[in-house]
Amino acid sequence: MSITPWKILSSKYLYKTNGVALRVDQCEIPNGDVFEPYVIETGTWVNVIALTKNREVVLVKQYRHGAGQVLLEIPAGVMEAGDESPLQTAKRELLEETGYASEKFFEVGSSYPNPATHNNMTYSYLALDVEKVSQQHLDETEEIEVSLMPFDKFVALAKRGELPQALHISALFFALTYLERNS
Repeated sequence: MSITPWKILSSKYLYKTNGVALRVDQCEIPNGDVFEPYVIETGTWVNVIALTKNREVVLVKQYRHGAGQVLLEIPAGVMEAGDESPLQTAKRELLEETGYASEKFFEVGSSYPNPATHNNMTYSYLALDVEKVSQQHLDETEEIEVSLMPFDKFVALAKRGELPQALHISALFFALTYLERNS
């Protein structure tokens, strides 16, 4: 038995603004029934596990409105119109949010944030030998505190369930797998 993609009969945008759109599709599913799923269209996301020469991970702490909490995270962001690639976005976000940079970036994995409802991809990068090269360049809505943590302590934090951002956990998994293969 093969699984058949749904046939899209029509699409209608319910909302569009600032790189995010909500769309409803009218779809015919394989048994002939018609179903109307919602799709959230948004840009490509990137995550960066950034390690210093001393094997410390660069972390950011910021308020996340959806969760209503201040969270400890890795640098991350959305691909902007002027970005040529997810790699360029990763380098830009790391520098803007933290002031750190590196020439050693490795794409370690990619995943759909939620393929049932979202159309975008998230790319995860590992940046090695990062160094502080400038001050932060934050957007008007950002208030970000930067800190360093030994990588092993960061992994332990995630194992204890104290890294609540699911996409950052996947980035850590990809980075650990990359480091294991290339050590």
